[in-house]
Amino acid sequence: MSELMARTLDEIQARLAAVSPVLDVKDVRMAAAVALVLREVDDDLEVLFIRRAEHDGDPWSGDLAFPGGRLDPEDANAQAAAERESREELSLDLSGARRLGRISDVLGHAESIRVSAFVYGIEGDPKLVPNYEIAEAFWSPLAHSTSPERQEMRDFTYADVVSRLPTIRLLEDPRAPVLWGITYKFMDEFMTTIDRPIPFMPWVDGHPKED
Repeated sequence: MSELMARTLDEIQARLAAVSPVLDVKDVRMAAAVALVLREVDDDLEVLFIRRAEHDGDPWSGDLAFPGGRLDPEDANAQAAAERESREELSLDLSGARRLGRISDVLGHAESIRVSAFVYGIEGDPKLVPNYEIAEAFWSPLAHSTSPERQEMRDFTYADVVSRLPTIRLLEDPRAPVLWGITYKFMDEFMTTIDRPIPFMPWVDGHPKED
């Protein structure tokens, strides 16, 4: 790996402190918050993902994501919501975790949604207990997000509109869900900030480039 690449929690914190995230303040129909949780393993880092349980009528059913969810009226702020949702979804207590920084808010493309993301560092292998909303939780090496072999364009349908979007295959099973959408956008900015950008996908005007 290049010497510029961040590989430790200390380096991640320094990179995040050196940039100013873009925070949205407009009124939206729904505000949500997520936790991007990292841990050091050997000489690199892993990030925590969840796979949502499948429910009829849920547009994000079965998707890969970070722990998180909607802000509730009792949440003091977006970060409090991210920590509460992590407790509820995985029994993961981030109140004592190392807070590394924040990345830019992401707005929903088809709906009035704002998602905020907060970055944490933890040690060891905490016991994760998924609730009914979560099918599984898993750790993925950051190297998986930068592997060209794991990048692919796929078609997704939302509100009867088909879009061709970049994805990352995080799980080994080729039939498993891939990372895309809002969580992909968060990972794209995060990986660029730490000098480990996701490889450029060979597409033109939203479509794969012909060989």
